[in-house]
Amino acid sequence: MRWALWIVGSLAAIVALVAIIGAMLPKGHVATRAAKFRETSDVVWNAITGYEDFPKWRPGVTSVTRMPDANGHVVFMEKGGSGAQDIPYEIVESVAPSAAAQGKLVAKIADPKLPFGGSWTYEVAPTDGGTNLRITERGEVYNPIFRFVSKFFMSQTKTMDDYLNALGKKFGETVQISE
Repeated sequence: MRWALWIVGSLAAIVALVAIIGAMLPKGHVATRAAKFRETSDVVWNAITGYEDFPKWRPGVTSVTRMPDANGHVVFMEKGGSGAQDIPYEIVESVAPSAAAQGKLVAKIADPKLPFGGSWTYEVAPTDGGTNLRITERGEVYNPIFRFVSKFFMSQTKTMDDYLNALGKKFGETVQISE
């Protein structure tokens, strides 16, 4: 019995320490990743704004459902498989690229009840021989334990890396990811 209490007490102390460290970490983080594609900026733009086609090229996205607009903005729900969290996104800015200017797409999580939130800014810029896509994540993790895990056991750029690699695979390219 004494060993059981010692084990339970040790586990509780570890959880408390993780929660304390997590509470001391900032809720927000900013991370940026970029990749160059051989495709034109129009092709890249159509891929990143063709939400209904995400399940065809993004592993982990099983379906996308258009939701009612919010504040005059497009809203869609990404559903993931294997117990993944369904996430609604609101497109708060969308300016297609042109010969004179880069394109910009800003999507934010549209459910304040989730344990995380944030926005992603996609900048689509034509370059010689292709297009550069830069993604900036402004994320927030509200739960201190999840914040600890996110900081020390997960990469805060993994989702962006996976996205850029999947987009490259869609285009038949191997991409080089940079900051």
